[in-house]
Amino acid sequence: MGAAATNPAPALQMAAGQPLSPTEFSSTVSAITSAFGDPTRREIYLFAHQQTDAVTASEVARRFDLHANVARHHLDKLTAGGYLEMHTAPPSGAGRPSKRYRVLHQATPFEVPVRHDDVLIALLGRALAELGEERSTELAEEVGVTYGKAMADAMGDRQAGQRSMRSALHAIADALSAHGFAAHADQQGDQLRIVSEHCPFGDAVIEHPVICAVDRGMVAGMLGALYGETSVELASSKPMGDTRCVTAVDG
Repeated sequence: MGAAATNPAPALQMAAGQPLSPTEFSSTVSAITSAFGDPTRREIYLFAHQQTDAVTASEVARRFDLHANVARHHLDKLTAGGYLEMHTAPPSGAGRPSKRYRVLHQATPFEVPVRHDDVLIALLGRALAELGEERSTELAEEVGVTYGKAMADAMGDRQAGQRSMRSALHAIADALSAHGFAAHADQQGDQLRIVSEHCPFGDAVIEHPVICAVDRGMVAGMLGALYGETSVELASSKPMGDTRCVTAVDG
């Protein structure tokens, strides 16, 4: 049995120490995104992360409609970067041993801790609650939209429509990840979504769900700037009892 790339990548070594500041987190995510190379490789990593057993290039090829050699190339890149480990399994019958790839769970790049000021977040939640649900939700979303537009502006796309919907969603997911959301874009049936595995606001959103409107506004603001005005809706969140947040996008 062989093994490869058992040492975490440099970005993960950064994450292994003390909790990172937002700036350090952004730098870490940028390094991870660069190592992943493209959205497909990112999705392959997330697919492998969700599996109980190690995956093969053939399984990845079928899942993402790729040629087996292309799937193997992505898996080998992730292995070389320290995100997956590879071992050789004996064949079930005649034939060559198969390569199987498993996520290095002790060095998962999307579980990087982020410092946030609990006092300020609690104050924000309390202040919004004092305004009443309707006005506070409206205000929180407006703030999110404004900030989302500024984030899109920082990407260099000055005019809406310069990206396809899918390209815009992947860019938005990377931008949200740089702000602590550990987000990725995916599709469920005919519905396109932004899935956030981590909330930088912590448990404050459970007590003050209105804070989630900021997230929704950020997605709407970035999407409007990168692609065009599009309706978005929060499909799941911590306040709803879910473990992750899902923002559905009208495709």
